Amino acid sequence: MCPRLARLGLALALLAAAACQPAPPIESPAPLAGPWRGDIAVHVTSNDWHTGIVVARAALPPDAIPEADDFVHAPYLEFGWGDAEYYPAPKPTFALALGAAFGANPAVVHMAGLPAHPRDVYPRSEVIELGLSPESFRRLVGALDATFARSGAARARANAPGLYSYSLFYPATGAFNLANTCNTWTARSLAAAGVPVDPAGVARAEEIMAQLRPIATAAPRRR
Repeated sequence: MCPRLARLGLALALLAAAACQPAPPIESPAPLAGPWRGDIAVHVTSNDWHTGIVVARAALPPDAIPEADDFVHAPYLEFGWGDAEYYPAPKPTFALALGAAFGANPAVVHMAGLPAHPRDVYPRSEVIELGLSPESFRRLVGALDATFARSGAARARANAPGLYSYSLFYPATGAFNLANTCNTWTARSLAAAGVPVDPAGVARAEEIMAQLRPIATAAPRRR
């Protein structure tokens, strides 16, 4: 959750009216065998422009997301996805925002080893809690794991410092553009877990958060 993401969000909002490209087709995940609701808490964070997914590190299966070993002492891991040039840029520019919006650019995943509960780390952000069943959580972890582009290696190597002292960027699968944003990625990852959300047409943070509020396990914290 960072000011640079807000600047990109503003650029995307200004450009949205001019964007005529259709959204890429969203593949429907296989139906969940059982209920998606359960006792495993995951959190979705939003600063009104960018969304991320937070899981408890202790809940991860030992063979999942090997990059999590970069944050062995973190109680929570936050995952975000975005444009490979704009997202990690120390001084993001409007030109980079234009390229992110209208290109088909490589992507990165931003993983942060949060030092505390996401509500405490992001007191000014909206944080929604969802309770997932073991199977639903397994599928979510699978979607997060598949986000890392490992090129045949056992794990991806960080390719840039993160936005915070406790985060790193890694190469990611997929391509970022105005019709396939970080919020589309969040919606698609949750849908893969069986959470009843529709990723089609999701570009802005509010378009996924509005779908999550009615199914949250507790009242979301709002600013």
